[in-house]
Amino acid sequence: MSENNKTGQIVLGIETSCDETSVGVVSDGVVLSNIIASQQVHSAYGGVVPEMASREHERLLAYILDTALESAGVALGQVDGIAVTAGPGLMGSLLVGVSFAKGLALRNHLPVLPVNHIEAHLLANFIDNPALQYPFLCLLVSGGHTQIIRVEDYGGYEILGTTVDDAAGEAFDKVARLLDLGYPGGPYIDTHAREGRADAFDFPRGMLDSGDLNFSFSGLKTAVLYAVKPLDAGERQAQMPDLCASFQQAVVETLETKLRMAVRETGIRQVTIAGGVAANSQLRQRMQQMGDEADVEIFYPEFEYCTDNGAMIAFAGWMALERQQIPGSYFTARPRLSISSP
Repeated sequence: MSENNKTGQIVLGIETSCDETSVGVVSDGVVLSNIIASQQVHSAYGGVVPEMASREHERLLAYILDTALESAGVALGQVDGIAVTAGPGLMGSLLVGVSFAKGLALRNHLPVLPVNHIEAHLLANFIDNPALQYPFLCLLVSGGHTQIIRVEDYGGYEILGTTVDDAAGEAFDKVARLLDLGYPGGPYIDTHAREGRADAFDFPRGMLDSGDLNFSFSGLKTAVLYAVKPLDAGERQAQMPDLCASFQQAVVETLETKLRMAVRETGIRQVTIAGGVAANSQLRQRMQQMGDEADVEIFYPEFEYCTDNGAMIAFAGWMALERQQIPGSYFTARPRLSISSP
């Protein structure tokens, strides 16, 4: 899009909550660019090394910013506000993004808009789904969070259920590490699972009879450990598809069961799936099947908006700017920020 075709307010979004360095540009609710650099330095360690993540953000951020602006066809002087992830996330990584955003905003006399990372995942469903309306339920499944959230309106969120231990994405990463599959674990497990039998291993489904909407995945992770422990390298490789398929089925069935309960309890007929695990092929298939059976509309973000990304931060910032919710620059990174926090 050329510069003289811009309409509406333009917001730049900066995302550095974990191990993706990303900048996106949104104009009038439309994503113009979304540049994501996934840090590869962590793969040798089977998980994110916080200090390394911070240094990678410092190294990459200015370049990603220039690339995002160029890709959007937008000059920095055309930007109306700068949105940045304020939390939750890794403290060092968040501080890099917040400090960068504040400096950029101060230099260019722009408002800086702190964004709750979880809220941005929720709102990302609006980017390509104009039929989505309030109220709706959101199943948030990522490396750090597994929650069912009632979204009554913009800014009106109620956590109906959450994990009491590991998040679903964290369980994927830990099981992938047990199986020597690499990091991040979700795509590897999803790929192997397509060739396996989901009933090969009888893995537990945590808290299905708890009577609430909370989750637990630590027992499932431990069950996989005990299943893998007696296997030698050759046996483990031979049974890899079945291990992955059985584990993934246990996760997806748990998520589906709790979400069905939430739909019945609330009567809400629109459901969104958000977070990195929303890209999982089996989860999408089962959620769509649930929607067909229960007469519920299921919405997903595009794959590029499932992972941590600057476009969803820019979109959340644009929504705040449209509503003139500009809190000022007196904020800091909050690694444990909740969706229900003020």
